[in-house]
Amino acid sequence: MRSEDSSRHEKSSVSRFVDELDATVFVTGFVLSLIAIVTFLAYPQSSVGAVLAITDHIRYNYTWIYVVTMFLMLLFVLFLLFGKWGGITLGKPAEDPEFALFEFFAMMFSAGIAAGIVFWGPAEALFHYDTVPPVIDAESQMPAAATGAVQYTLFHWGIYYLIPYTIIGVPIAFLSYRHDAPLRISTLLVPFVGIDGLDNVWGKVLDIFAVLATIGGITTTLGFIGSQLLSGVQYTTGITFGNTETILLISGLTVVFTLSAVLGIERGIRRLSLFNVILFSILGVLTFLVGPTNFIINLGVQATGGYLDDFFEMSLYTGMGEGDGWIGSWTVFYWAWVFSWAPFGGLFVARISRGRTVREVAAATIFGATAGTLPWFYTMGGTAIWLQRSGRVNLLEEISVHGVAISGFPIFNALPLGPLLGGLFPVLITTFFLTSADSSTLALGMLTTGGKESPSSLNRIIWGTLTGILASLLIVGGGVPALRSLAILSGLPFVAIAMLAIVVTSVEFRKLAPIFESSAKDKKSSRPEPYEGSPKSHEESQHKD
Repeated sequence: MRSEDSSRHEKSSVSRFVDELDATVFVTGFVLSLIAIVTFLAYPQSSVGAVLAITDHIRYNYTWIYVVTMFLMLLFVLFLLFGKWGGITLGKPAEDPEFALFEFFAMMFSAGIAAGIVFWGPAEALFHYDTVPPVIDAESQMPAAATGAVQYTLFHWGIYYLIPYTIIGVPIAFLSYRHDAPLRISTLLVPFVGIDGLDNVWGKVLDIFAVLATIGGITTTLGFIGSQLLSGVQYTTGITFGNTETILLISGLTVVFTLSAVLGIERGIRRLSLFNVILFSILGVLTFLVGPTNFIINLGVQATGGYLDDFFEMSLYTGMGEGDGWIGSWTVFYWAWVFSWAPFGGLFVARISRGRTVREVAAATIFGATAGTLPWFYTMGGTAIWLQRSGRVNLLEEISVHGVAISGFPIFNALPLGPLLGGLFPVLITTFFLTSADSSTLALGMLTTGGKESPSSLNRIIWGTLTGILASLLIVGGGVPALRSLAILSGLPFVAIAMLAIVVTSVEFRKLAPIFESSAKDKKSSRPEPYEGSPKSHEESQHKD
């Protein structure tokens, strides 16, 4: 009997997977991923070398594309936050939010930013302290370099980091929940082709680009977190992992964690995100209290002043005449990394934003992200620099020997409550790895099923397996430089998608709230019309938000 039930369940799972599939998008992404895996396996050195060469050319010659795009997106989100479009509901008028505010922020933070700051939090300021950013007028490892180091870290992880997710998520959420369009990147074309036209060639191309960019972003993130987890085990226990063990462990962990995603967003990602934020906060507060508290406060206050004072210069700095490519290795890498995550992040933000106003989403993006990241980097960056300056731990030498992935472990070991902090840290890494696998495979599932909010488990397991293998191959083939390069390369197509999203948002929101409303005729013409393919009329969308 159990065998029959199991067979019936397996058949229904496979049937659901096949029935909901967008074959063109899924097969294209799947085949290209397989080609990449086979190529990396057959020609590991030359494959990584080719990726590094291409991205070196981009980051030395086309820095301005990433810098200008990010700055324009910031201006637009600020307009959404403070302008008259902020009151528009991402859903039917007066619809209640699907998730509580703290749950909403926890999921947005965990899926979109937290994995990166756990990896780079203990290390980035230390690197800038040693190799001073071009905008900062200071000598290496001097007091002014410490302030500049934390200042630039705040710049990379503060206001900007969640901006691309909002740029993509807001118009998709509005079109999906107000006009019943599917949750997919090609939904951005609805104002031009209607809902029935999304399956044309341009819709497929846009969704395929989104899948490829998402695979690149996910692979980069899983690679960073996976290498941090394995390096931490090796650093603390002495257990070593060869190439084969690394591939099997990272791929296996990704698959196992993806299996947990069958619980769905309500029971799985939501609860895990809440746990992540709580554990993240506990670890940060404990480190602040037992670490060099006074030094952290002084450094943080001064770095914040520099951050505000130099914000526009840092925002528009392109490294003109710079010989070592510092801006390409750091700012361009970060912007490209978040660009590559934007299709996934945007869909995820759209998925959890139902019932929220545009202003609430924009505020969570700018103020929420900043409030969550700045204290962490004050504490971790300040503690790392203090340990290095005081001579208690030569962190730069530790990183040089063991790699950047271990940077957090010697920091926690050197502090009071070291065993407790050192024990919480790998738990946090593991749970963020799990959150990234859960939320990213959810997004890939939505992208390859025509916008299903809850794609089949089999779909998500397939993508979890492929991205886990790709991440492990990049770890063994090129390490952190290869992961950085993949992020830069896969983030480039987002520039065009971002500009499209801004245009679509402006077109749609102007129908509800014209910026220049000069007459009753203009007000009447601003009412939105139902899109072709909508299952019902949208009289409710004419309600003034």
